[in-house]
Amino acid sequence: MQSLSDGLSGGPDDGVRLGVRALVIVPVLTRQQDRREADGTTRPRLRRTPEARLEEACGLAGAIDLEIVHAEIVTVAQPRPATLLGTGRIEGFAGLVKDNGVELVVVDHPLTPVQQRNLERELGAKVLDRTGLILEIFGRRARTKEGVLQVELAHLEYQRGRLVRSWTHLERQRGGAGFLGGPGETQIEADRRILQEKITKLKRELETVRRTRDLHRAKRKKVPYPVVAIVGYTNAGKSTLFNRMTGADVMAEDMLFATLDPTLRRVRLPHGAIIILSDTVGFISDLPTHLVAAFRATLEEVLEADLVVHLRDISDPDTAAQAEDVEEILRSLGLDPGDRRRVLEVWNKIDNLDAAARIHLQEDAQSRDAIERPVPVSAITGEGVDGLMAAIETRISGKLRSLSVTLRPDQMPLVDWVYRHATVLARKDLDDGGVSLELSVPQAAADELLDRIHGRRMREPWED
Repeated sequence: MQSLSDGLSGGPDDGVRLGVRALVIVPVLTRQQDRREADGTTRPRLRRTPEARLEEACGLAGAIDLEIVHAEIVTVAQPRPATLLGTGRIEGFAGLVKDNGVELVVVDHPLTPVQQRNLERELGAKVLDRTGLILEIFGRRARTKEGVLQVELAHLEYQRGRLVRSWTHLERQRGGAGFLGGPGETQIEADRRILQEKITKLKRELETVRRTRDLHRAKRKKVPYPVVAIVGYTNAGKSTLFNRMTGADVMAEDMLFATLDPTLRRVRLPHGAIIILSDTVGFISDLPTHLVAAFRATLEEVLEADLVVHLRDISDPDTAAQAEDVEEILRSLGLDPGDRRRVLEVWNKIDNLDAAARIHLQEDAQSRDAIERPVPVSAITGEGVDGLMAAIETRISGKLRSLSVTLRPDQMPLVDWVYRHATVLARKDLDDGGVSLELSVPQAAADELLDRIHGRRMREPWED
């Protein structure tokens, strides 16, 4: 992806080259942070272990092929407004930067523009905070026109707040028409104006894309196929599960944000019901607000879904905190993650658990009410996926019912439809050429079959 600061005079973000030697710093604030609920109340935020945060930060850096020469956890008792970190720590990291030829310092924490500028000055290297790093990854992963536009808009919105006086060229320019012209605008004002013009242009282009997506969504609604969207923390296994359920070949690697652009495929469920399955971008803690806003058109696919599958990496020690982050983003989009009629929780990667942990997991799942019961699966081995498909079908089509039907000889073309939409438990061919069937079928399909048998449908079954 082209550097988004191209064309700007000395913009603070010039893009990150491949193979850059990097230092990763994970500040851990000792003061407990609270999470604000929808009703305005607050409660303690689930805290990740520092080791898990360090592993994730290194994974993010590795996602854009940085060469990590050193990674360290730093406890911060009192964040400094100017630099976040204390003077002694900064001096130590400055030595590491100099001794190891480090070109980029990744700080796994949001930084203010002033903090970023001061750290770059003190460390003698480019500094990238968590937001900037995630934007870099999304820039590398975007493949479709919509994805590129959304990432570029988010990057420009982020960059607009970073136009600080860091370089000597940011001095007042001469303006006006002649040697004695007026003072003119400052370089920083020119840069800000150029950014705003680009942002306005991108928003217009994205509005066109959004209208196109709305048209596609309206067309899908004309076809009676429910939409099921898979959401979850990045690297929870969404694309692997998507491939397992659809037989597709979506990129699925052990890498944070391996896929970015949403993918949709048609899937036939065990009793014949057809759904549209959507693989969405992975969520992450402290997902940049610029990114959520820019990707709202894409994330609206989740809001429009008939069923949302919340996939969790149940083998991760921080799975509860990850689930909380996903739920917070869903709330920000206007979806209630506690609505179990709309959200189905799935526990993935059970193949990574030992026998005792798996037994405990199964007992925990079975102890819950049916509507709240999560589905344990292994997307990589396929274990539990059949049960997940059945659970999705139950949510989409209603509970299965037993049904006995007899088809006359002139209704035999219906047999093919029955085998595609129901489970045939018993069949008896009759002397007159008809057939008697014992079925297990979703309620919706049962209603449709009875309509077809009694001639209440205009469309013939072989037209499906």
